[in-house]
Amino acid sequence: MNIYSLTRDEMEEYFISHGSKKFHADQLFSWLYEKRISSVSEITDIKKDMLEQLERAFSFSKLKLVTVERDVDVCKYLFELYDGEHIEAVLMRHDYGNSVCVSSQVGCNMGCKFCESGRRKRVRNLEVYEMVIQLLMIEEDLGERISHVVVMGIGEPFDNYDNLLKFLLIINHPKGLAIGARHITVSTCGIVPKILEFSEFPLQINLAISLHAPNDTLRDKIMPINKAYPLKELISALEVYLSRTNRRITFEYIMLSGVNDSVECAKELVELVGHLNCYVNLIPYNETNNLEFKRSSTVQIMKFYDILKKNRLGVTIRREFGSKISAACGQLRSKKEEL
Repeated sequence: MNIYSLTRDEMEEYFISHGSKKFHADQLFSWLYEKRISSVSEITDIKKDMLEQLERAFSFSKLKLVTVERDVDVCKYLFELYDGEHIEAVLMRHDYGNSVCVSSQVGCNMGCKFCESGRRKRVRNLEVYEMVIQLLMIEEDLGERISHVVVMGIGEPFDNYDNLLKFLLIINHPKGLAIGARHITVSTCGIVPKILEFSEFPLQINLAISLHAPNDTLRDKIMPINKAYPLKELISALEVYLSRTNRRITFEYIMLSGVNDSVECAKELVELVGHLNCYVNLIPYNETNNLEFKRSSTVQIMKFYDILKKNRLGVTIRREFGSKISAACGQLRSKKEEL
């Protein structure tokens, strides 16, 4: 097992089960995430026989950084995994700090028609360490602290649920990456049972819903998940989530020209989510050569925005990053593996 897959509590259990002191868990977490060691030999405050045991039991290996595409306030990283597969992560600089979008799977089985990641099927889930190390290696490259994390990269996070929760515990822990829970957002396309389960998770992590359509007919066409969990079930689950957490939900809404950007769609969206504690994030679409969808015009996006605003629905338009790089989710991976 890779050492970066262990939560703080799992590390404590390991030390106790091997006849050592539980406080060594805090020491080891500090070496890994504060001092950023690369091998056991750098640890100075744990006994030699215990260090030898750790070295036999765990790998300290990282990912391979294949390439970085850089643009104004954004860097897109392509990593190679131990089995030769590839994933992406994206750093975005904001006035409030450095935010990183991490991947949770190699490929994705959700099959959203407009998504480059969904065009190429899931190969496997990412291990916990493969998620954690995305952040460690980006901080190393950046030379600065990451303050915000969004799990919105390649894959459906709730389709890798157990590993996702461990990842969240590690990066939130004060002796881990110490990223505040309210600075972490997890996005799902709408896996209803996991939304309900996530509402019981103790950390105050933000939830985002990839909505992209205001009615079942349209959502069925562009997001196959809707056939399993239609909007009525999704909204009902979100009402339960809100009642348990009292945390505002974000609805992600990609603006697709001639598909979901009409005035009628805007009015339907108000009707669908207007009663919830939420806001809508309108996302200008990043076009790719492999998919036929086109981005909505700025004029149309503003019309849509104005309707939501006039109906007192919280709404933002996502700032655009990466106009000179492979901006679409999964695009850099596709370019590498389809050469």
